[in-house]
Amino acid sequence: MLWKKTWEQESVLALLGGILAACIFGNLTLGLLQQGGVSGFRSNVSLGSVLLATLSFHGAALLLGAAFLKFHETSWREVFGDTGWKRCLALDLKVLIVVAPVVLGLKAASEILLQRLHWAVEEQSAVELVRGAGPWVRIYLFFFAIILAPLAEEFVFRGLLFSFAKNLGWPKLGWFGASFLFALMHANAPIFLSLFVLALALTWLYEEAKGLLAPVMAHSMFNCANVVMLLLQEHSHRS
Repeated sequence: MLWKKTWEQESVLALLGGILAACIFGNLTLGLLQQGGVSGFRSNVSLGSVLLATLSFHGAALLLGAAFLKFHETSWREVFGDTGWKRCLALDLKVLIVVAPVVLGLKAASEILLQRLHWAVEEQSAVELVRGAGPWVRIYLFFFAIILAPLAEEFVFRGLLFSFAKNLGWPKLGWFGASFLFALMHANAPIFLSLFVLALALTWLYEEAKGLLAPVMAHSMFNCANVVMLLLQEHSHRS
């Protein structure tokens, strides 16, 4: 479990600040490169743009997180916990069976409400990227969605933010605050409530399995299901 060892608050805040700074710097750099018309960065679906946009947060979280763990003599094995993958998989399937209908229902209800309020219902930026990208960029985005994003996001939101708040004596802030930020980060109104509920479920998995393996696996399966649905939608539109 990530908080098996006690770390100073300043150390954790410095890590979170480093991740945030890398994200801001990456996005500012991307904007400048696109405005300058630099090859590989001319549009949002260019390979350079996609790599910089995805890795400025997720890549920084993994790289800085690895350095943070090494400095504190903690391994990724400890972070993932001692619960075996079979037990984690069983927990994940039980949770996803219950949560999936709720997530889909909230997404549909949110879209209906936004339409009635005459707000534009836009697709998630990641979906738009996939649909407009070339084959190699799409392959990378699928790898990112199924492997890199779950690992980095669970490390930050469950492993760091939730655990940090809990160990300060604010467990409710950890549960709801980290889940709120997780949903907010995806910057898409129709799926905000859905992702908030999903984040609460992932937090429960983190607590139940005493490590990141269960929420990372569940997050990966959730993203994989979305990728499959997106591919099926594209296939049906072409038929």
